[in-house]
Amino acid sequence: MSTIDTYVNAASRENTQRSYRSAVEHFEVQWGGLLPASGDTIARYLAEHASTLSISTLNQRLAALASWHHDHGFADPTKAPIVRKVLKGIRSLHPAQQKQARPVQLEEINQIVVWLDEMIGLATSHGRRPDALRHTRDRALLLLGFWRGFRGDELTRLLAEHTKAVPGKGMTCFLPSSKGDRNAQGLTFTTPALKKLCPVDAYVAWTTLSGIKEGPVFRGIDRWGNISCQGLHINSLVPLLRSLFLAAGVESADQYSGHSLRRGFATWATSNGWDLKTLMEYVGWRDVQSAVRYLEPGERFGDLRR
Repeated sequence: MSTIDTYVNAASRENTQRSYRSAVEHFEVQWGGLLPASGDTIARYLAEHASTLSISTLNQRLAALASWHHDHGFADPTKAPIVRKVLKGIRSLHPAQQKQARPVQLEEINQIVVWLDEMIGLATSHGRRPDALRHTRDRALLLLGFWRGFRGDELTRLLAEHTKAVPGKGMTCFLPSSKGDRNAQGLTFTTPALKKLCPVDAYVAWTTLSGIKEGPVFRGIDRWGNISCQGLHINSLVPLLRSLFLAAGVESADQYSGHSLRRGFATWATSNGWDLKTLMEYVGWRDVQSAVRYLEPGERFGDLRR
């Protein structure tokens, strides 16, 4: 790989690169489309998948195909008038409400942490280190994810050498790249120490028990208690959270995802008087539209609700 290719690849997030590769493969290999493609071919591809793929997925496929053509020096066929008309027709004939992750409430966070504390106590008293490690990790992941309003991929990419925690005061987390960091300058997030359900104490407890001082903060743990050198894969986060919620007795555990922590914090902050500007600055949103998607409309009525 040339030096130029190295920097070009660094400009795109790993998740985006992976999803784009998958989209192009679907178009070219599974559907049988030829690249470079024409506007008519793209329009036919959209039409044939209109009833099976969501609008958001179709838009992602278009973005991937546009990127492929740009990268290879070809005109972008996804901007052809026929493509825009077909996509508009699909929106009219196949309207769909956007699915959003169910926000986890503070009461549920407390319920899960109470259960985790009990499990940690039992595991420690019976000498079951693998269980103690997993439950201590999960507590830190849950509390940091909620109080910091992190997305799932931000949690899985968090590095110990970029995180500093001071018990009783707070912690800082530096992310060299993030979805909201459009200029790729890196973002630093602060998190305060709290009287209860403290993310700082949970983080310190996990890194102390695991001995992690550098590399990914949240990692896989096998049944013998061996801690992986690799961070948790983003695809493993949702099953981990759902199994945790289910074990702790949270209802409808299958409705939660990696975004549930972020949406839950946004809902909590709004119901506790945070204005939108403060919330956006804390979480790292750059535009109002992105922030509003995470808010629960019912919570905006505060104490007026019956």
